[in-house]
Amino acid sequence: MSIKVIVSGQRACFTRPEMKAERVSYDVPTPGALEGLLKSVYWKPAMRYVIDQIVVFNPIEFTSVRRNEVKSKVKGSKMKAQMKEAEEARENPDKTIKTDPRIYTNFGNEHTQRASMILKNVRYGVAFHVELTGLRCERENKECNPLKKHEAEFVRRCRKGQYFRQPCLGCAEFPAEIVLTDDFTQEKVCDENMGIHDLGYMLYKVCFKDGGHPIHDDWKINIYSDEAESRFYCPVMRDGVIDVASYREVVMC
Repeated sequence: MSIKVIVSGQRACFTRPEMKAERVSYDVPTPGALEGLLKSVYWKPAMRYVIDQIVVFNPIEFTSVRRNEVKSKVKGSKMKAQMKEAEEARENPDKTIKTDPRIYTNFGNEHTQRASMILKNVRYGVAFHVELTGLRCERENKECNPLKKHEAEFVRRCRKGQYFRQPCLGCAEFPAEIVLTDDFTQEKVCDENMGIHDLGYMLYKVCFKDGGHPIHDDWKINIYSDEAESRFYCPVMRDGVIDVASYREVVMC
C-alpha cells in the first residue's frame, strides 16, 4: 500500500557530506532523511520505509544563518566504561559510577560558531510504502498480517499527531509537520519548479552493513556493527516531482 504525507517546515538542512566545516544543504531532501523523519512517527525492527516519490511544492530558497555548535563528540570508550560501572554498581551497591561521558557546554571552549546555508519555507509531498525486514519480535502475533499492521499503526499515529521523537527536517532544531493526504493534486507546485531540473550527484542514504542483525546473530548480547556505506544517486526533478523509485536500481556506492 502506498502512503502519502505532506511534510512542511520553516527551516530545513539536508547537509551535503562533502561540506565539512560549514553546513550546506542539498536543494531537496534525501530519501534517507525522509526515512528518518517517518521513523520518528513509528518504527519497528520488523519493518522499513521505502521512499517512492518526492514532490517539491514550494520554491527552493536558501538563507544563511550562524549557529553555536559543539566541537567535541561523546567518546564511545567513555560510554562503555560508564555502562560497565553501572552494571558493577547494580551488583555492588557500595560502588559509585565515576565516569561521565557528557559534554558540558556552559564552560570551557566547547562552543564554536559556524555558518550554515539552509532551506526556508519548505513543503514536500512524500509517497512511500512499507516493507518487512524479516526480523520478528517475540511478542508479535504470527497469525496477523504484519505488513498491514505496521501500515495501519503509522496511519493511526500520524492522524493523532503522535510520534516517538519530534520529526525534524535534517537537523533537530528544524521541526517538521506531517499531515496525511490522499492525493498530491490538491497542492500546487510553484512555477519555479516546473520543467526539468538536474539535481546532480546526491546522497541517497547511509546503509549499515549488518542489516539490523547483531554480530554473529547473537540476539542475547545484542551488539551491532557500526560499519556503514554511503549510497548516491543522480536524480532529476520533473515539474517538481522526483521519481525516487525509478533510481533505486541504479543507486551507487
